[in-house]
Amino acid sequence: MSTPPSSAIKHPGFRWFFVGNALAMMADNIEHVISYWVIFDKFQSPSLAGFAVVSHWVPFLFLSVWAGGVADKYDPRRVIQWGMYFFIFVTIAWGVLIYTDTIEIWHAGILLVLHGFAGVLWAPAAQLLIHDIVGKNQLYSGVRLMATSRTLGILLGPAIGGGLMLWLGPATAITINAIIYLPLVIWLWEAPYGPAFRKSKRKPTTKIVGGFSEIISTYKSISGNKNIILMTLLIGCVSFFVGNAYQAQMPQFTLSLIPRDNGFYYSILLIASGIGAMSAGIILETKNMLAPKTSSVFYLVFLWCLAIIVFAISKNIYISITILFIMGFFELTYNSMAQTIVQLNAPPEIRGRVVGLFNMSFLGLKTFSGVTTGFIGSVIGIHWALGLSAILLLLFAATISFFLIFNINTRSNKR
Repeated sequence: MSTPPSSAIKHPGFRWFFVGNALAMMADNIEHVISYWVIFDKFQSPSLAGFAVVSHWVPFLFLSVWAGGVADKYDPRRVIQWGMYFFIFVTIAWGVLIYTDTIEIWHAGILLVLHGFAGVLWAPAAQLLIHDIVGKNQLYSGVRLMATSRTLGILLGPAIGGGLMLWLGPATAITINAIIYLPLVIWLWEAPYGPAFRKSKRKPTTKIVGGFSEIISTYKSISGNKNIILMTLLIGCVSFFVGNAYQAQMPQFTLSLIPRDNGFYYSILLIASGIGAMSAGIILETKNMLAPKTSSVFYLVFLWCLAIIVFAISKNIYISITILFIMGFFELTYNSMAQTIVQLNAPPEIRGRVVGLFNMSFLGLKTFSGVTTGFIGSVIGIHWALGLSAILLLLFAATISFFLIFNINTRSNKR
């Protein structure tokens, strides 16, 4: 009987990478909290607020595969550092513009786009570096822990960002925030990972073309790998139909449950799914549960959809909080499992591009979830919109899983 792989957190290098990414994600969210508040206070523009969300996800839609190609061709440590440099530049620029009170709408637009571009550089390269640090055997643990670190940063960012803004004011707070990116940048300079330290050298990668031709080329390269195709397609449907757009509608969900809420229950609802995700990371890691399997991802997405439907129709605040916790638990589990399956099956020489294709589906398609739960919700109500979005996702996931089962049965019959 084979011994189950140990937790990636026991790897010294991974521990540093875990902490650095958690801090960077926290800084990312601190910037969101402060910059979004300044935008609202300065311009009172719903359109600019909408652009802030779109600009965060659209770069992932169009540039993820290109960024993955960059991580394939160059040292992923340096690609991550460049992402951090863009983050640092943007946060300092916010600080200067806020301090001098010279910020205009076009300034905000450019900074929001640059912030999104920084995230695109960071994501695929970070996934590749996990593989370099812990290897194949601990990859699932590494991916799951990295997702946990990002969740930790997302949970801490708003609390610390809001506190810093109240204590120091938005200009000073957002400028100081630039320092929080530095631990990851500094550690990456001498971290003994990347191309120069790989035991088996990858084949030279093809020229980075970018655009749709890069996407089509990458798809053709992995078109025979059903696991990658299924995971990318399924996670794309999750992001397109539901994503995390319901978080933006949380004020309305809260007021429908507690009409006179003073912000207390709103705060609890906002962090409930994050706590669920954190719990999933801790429990699954310590118990070494749920090996990454394609069928398991489908089951978890089905359960997640059912939980969303219950949340959409819930009339009780305590049921809603519990369901959000369960949603967060399932979400981290199926996301980390799907990412691991994609990485394990990706050809080494184009792993970055394949991860970029997955990120394009996983993160880029979240751009459209605002339509399914946002704009449609304004017409039929957010409860109906979220419930129907989850039902549509359930139907699409069931259709995709049917083809998975059909493919397995066909192979068995041929044997």
